[in-house]
Amino acid sequence: MANRGGRHLDEDDVRVRPSRGKSRPRSKDRPTHDNATPALVTTVDRGRFTVVTDDGTTVLAIKARELGRKGVVVGDRVGLVGDVSDEADALARIVKIEERQTVLRRTADDADDVERVIVANADQLGVVISLTNPEPRFGLIDRALVAAYDAGLSPLLILTKADLADPAPVVDAYAALDVPAITVARGEGKQPMQADLDVVIEHLTDRVTVLVGHSGVGKSTLVNALVPGADRATGGVNVVTGRGRHTSTSAIALPLPQGGWIIDTPGVRSFGLAHVSPDTVVAAFDDLAPGLDACPRGCTHDEVECGLDAYVGDDEHLRARLESLRRLLRSGVAADSD
Repeated sequence: MANRGGRHLDEDDVRVRPSRGKSRPRSKDRPTHDNATPALVTTVDRGRFTVVTDDGTTVLAIKARELGRKGVVVGDRVGLVGDVSDEADALARIVKIEERQTVLRRTADDADDVERVIVANADQLGVVISLTNPEPRFGLIDRALVAAYDAGLSPLLILTKADLADPAPVVDAYAALDVPAITVARGEGKQPMQADLDVVIEHLTDRVTVLVGHSGVGKSTLVNALVPGADRATGGVNVVTGRGRHTSTSAIALPLPQGGWIIDTPGVRSFGLAHVSPDTVVAAFDDLAPGLDACPRGCTHDEVECGLDAYVGDDEHLRARLESLRRLLRSGVAADSD
């Protein structure tokens, strides 16, 4: 080779860069995590997840990078790897999210097209309503019912402070929908009466129930009575605005002593339904759904051409059901004015 600076060059003077493709061979195969430990997500807090394994061990976990942008919410069934002990410094990784059986969603408002998943895998929605202080807000109740039907959840009305006001107006308003309504009166120390609490327990046992409601309706007080040791913060109602003070800031799943789970959620003041299709809600009404075949394309089910009117005919019960259904549908296309 030619001389450079008076020195003969050979192959040792040539710098060879290793091929990136060959220096670190990679496999397209990804681990299946067949031996991942199954668990339930009970709380979510800034990228950390509290989960309970099937043997009852409470574990702190993070989401594995391989899951990408997949969200993890309370109620999700997941698979864990890593340290799944209950040691104070233990940290596991969530590597699998099982297919969700149900998803309860809401949007920030009716103009927002971004869906927010509240909880996964619940089978019942308990709408907690105060009969007074604060007064019942039918707009939110209607919207919560629409969200329940859309998610495939069975709705349940829980009417609190029945010792202070007559529950009949609320019960009558939803009688045609055949939604179960149970009342809870307060006794000593403003705690739920045990007899009423027993009825609530009957409706919740062996089910996964998510509780929603305005702040100040007594939801946290009810949860504390149902799950001793839950220590959910409680608060009063502003005497000027009539609104409750937010006391729960995040959703949490709690095991019921009698079996089943309740998921307590923060108090809400609006329930956007931009993601809900009217047909989805009507389909939840088995006795009305067959009438959809006579509806014109794009029917809102609240117009002159709607085929449901002819379908119900003179049947008083079905007519009452249809009118109640239409009230729910109207609540999904109009702003929730408390």
